[in-house]
Amino acid sequence: MSAMFIGTRGYEQGTNRVQHARAINVSDFFITGTGTDIGKTWVTCALLRHWRATGRRARAFKPVLSGFDPMTAEASDAGQLLTAMGRTLDAAALDEIAPWRFAAPLSPDMAAAREGRSIDFDALVELTWRCRSAQRHASTSALHPFEKCSTLIEGVGGVMVPLDAQHTVRDWIAASGLPCILVAGSYLGSLSHTLTALEALQKVGVGVTAIVVNESIASSVSLDETMATLRDHVGGVALVAIARAAPSSGVAALDFLLG
Repeated sequence: MSAMFIGTRGYEQGTNRVQHARAINVSDFFITGTGTDIGKTWVTCALLRHWRATGRRARAFKPVLSGFDPMTAEASDAGQLLTAMGRTLDAAALDEIAPWRFAAPLSPDMAAAREGRSIDFDALVELTWRCRSAQRHASTSALHPFEKCSTLIEGVGGVMVPLDAQHTVRDWIAASGLPCILVAGSYLGSLSHTLTALEALQKVGVGVTAIVVNESIASSVSLDETMATLRDHVGGVALVAIARAAPSSGVAALDFLLG
């Protein structure tokens, strides 16, 4: 089966169908990436802003965060998510959406070890399920009985980043039961990184709803070339391109795909 690419034209033609689907479905997704600094937070924030602009209710969580400096909390991944949700950035909000915060910009296991701490994997999975359950309850409340409500769980680093001595982000995604959005780049080397991450996820039964190719700055490989090659190798997984010159159309296309 060839890969599917959702473009802006398809989004425009399918608007009515998507709006109808929003009245009856609840969608939760895990946003992961092929590596660190690939654009997971950018994509998560872009979806949140797009959904808020269209009246769709959504929340996002970044349970594990390394490289966190409380003096620049607003610029952190958690701070950006709170801003995109239109929420006030304070200690309580940070604790709610990013309870495992570490100072060192390292893999979570290393960053935690430097502080004499560790990530309780079972507690992390339980928190992820609680976030989903809270949104599902809210979406069926008497106040919003037909309003779609989504939860986005943003991972840390790439798919195979260690969380502790036994678990990686992939284990977390699998235990969450969530379908995932895999964020990739268009830099030289991204093809191998993307296909390796996809295979790692599929090997443990994680459903990949879409691969979002976030155009890399100053890459020797074009976004179109990257998309064309990926289409030949990702099977039936949908591909969405985010072009830096016109990111809004890519975000709208992703929204259309997620329904």
